[in-house]
Amino acid sequence: MPKAKKTRRIKDKWREKVWVTVRAPVSFGSTPVAYIPVTEPEKAIGRVLETTLFDLVKQDPQQHAIKLHFQIEKIENDNATTIFKGHEYGREYLRSLIRRGSSMVSAINDYLTRDGMKVRVYLVVFAQRRLNASRKHGIRSLALKILTEKTSSLTYDQFAQEAVLGKIASDIYNEAKKIAHLRHVGIRKTKLVGKAVQPIEVIAEAPVVSQVASGTASPSSP
Repeated sequence: MPKAKKTRRIKDKWREKVWVTVRAPVSFGSTPVAYIPVTEPEKAIGRVLETTLFDLVKQDPQQHAIKLHFQIEKIENDNATTIFKGHEYGREYLRSLIRRGSSMVSAINDYLTRDGMKVRVYLVVFAQRRLNASRKHGIRSLALKILTEKTSSLTYDQFAQEAVLGKIASDIYNEAKKIAHLRHVGIRKTKLVGKAVQPIEVIAEAPVVSQVASGTASPSSP
């Protein structure tokens, strides 16, 4: 009589998963960002999740256009803590800012924050009309100066807040509008590049190698 075949037991992988609440950094209120399943918590460390500024703040519908990226750093008691990895304007929003007959000034540079974090900042400025090379250079140089001073005086968490919520862009706009009539100043993108090799005490005094950031600052009227 033939032997009966043994039925192979199939593992239910979903039953093995643990659901974890991913939270934004303290600088963004530790707000829940996502609820994700993980098989092994340590394997989820380093994973980057995307949300929008509106999902955290819920103030202005335009905040849907600002994407935030958070990277999981640690998982404890079904809660995952994150670090701000960067942000950026949505493509459609950036395209909507472009106008015929006006100039755009952009710049990209790396900066060091007061606590030794290296960030890449992408600045964009839209003028009301066309600008000559001299005015473009003046706006770019002014933005570099403000970004260098601001970033080196802020911790990374403070920088993340001021870049995303538009405080840095507003500071640049208030000074740059003396050079030309501007329609929009914004830090359109930031990216965490890494930690500085130098001691923090030295970084606070050393010149910052970088330029230009993202946030939003537009005049209330044309």
